[in-house]
Amino acid sequence: MTRDELFLTIDVGTGSVRAALVDTNGKVLTIATREHEQIVPQFGWAEQRPADWWNGVVGTIRQVLDTVPDARSRISIVSACGQMHGTVLVDDQAKLARDTAPLWNDKRTVAYVEAFEKMHRPETYLADSANPATPAWPGFKLQWLRDNDRQAWARTAAVLMPKDFVNLKLTGEIAMDRNDGGASFLMNPETGEWSDRMIGLLGLDRAKLPPLRNPTDILGSVTAEAALETGLRAGTPVIVGGADYPVALLGSGVCRPGIGAEVMGTSAIITAIARRPLLNAAVSNCGTVDGNWAAFMLLESGGDAMRWARRAFHDKQASYEDIVAKAAEAPAGSGRLFFMPYLAGERLGDHRNARAQFFGIGAGHGLAHLHRAVLEGVAFAVKRHINILDGISGDPISQVVASGGGAKTALWLKIKASVYGLPILVPEEAECGIVGCAIMAAAATGLYASVEAAAESYVRYSEQVEPDPEWSEIYRPMQAFFEKLYVHSQSLYDDLDRLPG
Repeated sequence: MTRDELFLTIDVGTGSVRAALVDTNGKVLTIATREHEQIVPQFGWAEQRPADWWNGVVGTIRQVLDTVPDARSRISIVSACGQMHGTVLVDDQAKLARDTAPLWNDKRTVAYVEAFEKMHRPETYLADSANPATPAWPGFKLQWLRDNDRQAWARTAAVLMPKDFVNLKLTGEIAMDRNDGGASFLMNPETGEWSDRMIGLLGLDRAKLPPLRNPTDILGSVTAEAALETGLRAGTPVIVGGADYPVALLGSGVCRPGIGAEVMGTSAIITAIARRPLLNAAVSNCGTVDGNWAAFMLLESGGDAMRWARRAFHDKQASYEDIVAKAAEAPAGSGRLFFMPYLAGERLGDHRNARAQFFGIGAGHGLAHLHRAVLEGVAFAVKRHINILDGISGDPISQVVASGGGAKTALWLKIKASVYGLPILVPEEAECGIVGCAIMAAAATGLYASVEAAAESYVRYSEQVEPDPEWSEIYRPMQAFFEKLYVHSQSLYDDLDRLPG
């Protein structure tokens, strides 16, 4: 390939579709965004229309093609990633068998998960699924669709994830990558193929599951029909692509054991790259583009803890910058004041009804201490997850790459580096999913010998935050106390739930 060629990258997110043109040096030249809505038929449900994703893809592709001269003829390959777990049903004519798809955050499957958990302890199935049971997994969504939308289920020839549907529209070909497959509750992590045991336990039909392929495989090429809609050149190669989270990990340079990733948005996800899935009832796993596994733990309230503080203490009248500035007035350790950040319970484990609390409040504490304790409490909770991942993997995290809204707050980065005892790197390009797609494209076209080599060339960091030695000395014994407080509090949650009102 020549250096004037371009990669077309597509990211099908929960809030929007983004398309971008990236040059062969990994520079994002232009990006276009089209938003789409979530449909909430009732409390706890969340759906989207796959047709809306495709309309967004068509619109954003046409927009970026109009922005860069001769882009249509210069695009060498198309590379997509997409939100995970959005369960799309298509018929034998490659048309939608159901107009909407339940999303990753859809909770309608709770009863199916609870029934499964009553019958099966995690140690009996983790080796076959790589994951504990949770409502997010497509396996449980398929159970619900089988039982509650029988007509759509009867018409279904294949189950796809969001980026797979976009690829189908582009190429007419059906496949799923092993990253999305590994996070379905239906793929055997040892073989990288569908698990007959898990399919049997859930009572599903293997014939409806698509072929599993590697993310950088060539899936097909843009059809004449898709070319007419999008403005792309017919015959342009399209790769299988990947799930948005592992692709974003790749796009932030997190692609070998010993490197961790933290995404601090509403929730906080801490990930350790491991050679094999880390089988534990509190840990989720999905495959990575580079062939390793991303073992991750999720704190439901990460950035949401700051959002709560802004609402609870300031009735939303103060800015986040004001809250951080106030927190900076308090000393490291907040005068031995602790915040347990379980505002929305926990995602997995036996204490999903966990609660948040302040512990250790004294007469000398003020608003600054409370705000700093919130920032520190989230860091202690994430550090607890790091300790669990390190203990299982035997390959401790040596550095953390941070992204999301929480990576924009200097004080919080310094607190976290000091609590974790690890340097934190911040990627220069915030669009890690787009960069990850470009890295896959560079490897698929042979521009680089591997995705790791492409990532090393394409990913750059704007800053590296080191632990503050004095803060770390304060935080180390506080972390041990936080762990003790975490365990002792668990005996009270059920009692609390039984109180009237």
